[in-house]
Amino acid sequence: MADTITILHTPSCPNVALVRERLADALVRLPGPAPQVVIEEVADPDEASRRSFHGSPALLVDGVDLFARPETPAAFACRIYRTETGVEGAPSVDQIVTALTAG
Repeated sequence: MADTITILHTPSCPNVALVRERLADALVRLPGPAPQVVIEEVADPDEASRRSFHGSPALLVDGVDLFARPETPAAFACRIYRTETGVEGAPSVDQIVTALTAG
């Protein structure tokens, strides 16, 4: 697993707390030391474009967005995730565990 996981978000994103909580729950399920979690704000559309930001909140491992499709354009916007229970503002704990252990 990576040493650092970054949560990127827009100002006042309503789902930052939810993704932080779910990431913490996912990390306790994984063996080994937990990575450092860094939270960074994407301030404006220009920064979103420069960083290939695909919406807020986003989870990055080694600079790679765990849930963005390659064809997804950069967006300074809220993001939705399709989870086992419907559309939500953050991936589920199970989805995060799967993404972190893939590859």
